Amino acid sequence: MHQTTEHTTGGTGTRRGFALIVTLSVLTVIIALTGVLVGYLDSARRDAGKTKALLQANVYFADFKNFIGKFPDKKALYAILYTTTIPIQSENGEFSMLVSCKPLDSGVNINWLGASENTAMASQYETAQRIFESLVTAYAIQDPVKLEEMILEEIGQGETEESDARRLRQKNGIISYRQFVRVLDRYRFETDDKNIVKIPWKKYFVFIPVSKVPEDNRIEGDYLSAELIAALFDLDAASVKESWIPAEGALSSLLNQYGKSKDKRLFTSGFADRSECEVRFMYEDERYRFSFSDSKGEVNGFEFHGKE
Repeated sequence: MHQTTEHTTGGTGTRRGFALIVTLSVLTVIIALTGVLVGYLDSARRDAGKTKALLQANVYFADFKNFIGKFPDKKALYAILYTTTIPIQSENGEFSMLVSCKPLDSGVNINWLGASENTAMASQYETAQRIFESLVTAYAIQDPVKLEEMILEEIGQGETEESDARRLRQKNGIISYRQFVRVLDRYRFETDDKNIVKIPWKKYFVFIPVSKVPEDNRIEGDYLSAELIAALFDLDAASVKESWIPAEGALSSLLNQYGKSKDKRLFTSGFADRSECEVRFMYEDERYRFSFSDSKGEVNGFEFHGKE
């Protein structure tokens, strides 16, 4: 009897120990699953918030499209939007937004680097090449030749299989800053050149398709950065920054002070009616951003940039 009792007690202890192990394992799995599900639900909430914000941005874009399309004097409208960020808020405070615009052509088009064989765009190509070379020199880029080759491949001017594949996918060259950043990231990955991130590219270049209309391949000079003006006209950057105030007629006025003039082949003669706008808006206590373009009465190019 004594031996039997000991055997039974041992078996019970073994079963209890096994049950405890199973219980702990189940608890571990439950805790792990809970963590995963909580993370998933948080992600789902964020995605749902982003989706609702995207829908709201589309509503706002439709309102802007209607407003701009009916505005009687586009030149007067953009003269304000180019120089002032406009705050908009409802009386009840339910929504608020900030609207800012700039000319699509407020810089050197990065795609002009690919126009070396286009005699009609010789001034554009030479200008893009000069600005590019000045930047890679000023910021000590380790392999500027490789960088330019990568940019040309993305534009569609390279001769590699990779560039041929890109040309099939993208016939308009580099059409956004986001696309250009991917080229810079690839260059940095292949060269480990950290200086590439130091260049303020957006102060010098714009990232839009080359226009099929020759006169649209121009720079709208009155709203350029001070840095680009200094580089284009060989002026002292610090002096330009002190005196430069973007406005209609500002570039001609500035150049007169220095005894310089604009190249008519390179600069627009007036309002170009090619604009890009950014809208920042609040939604459920978060700030989101979207952009769109207005080119000669066609308001399109909506792009949702998400939460800031």
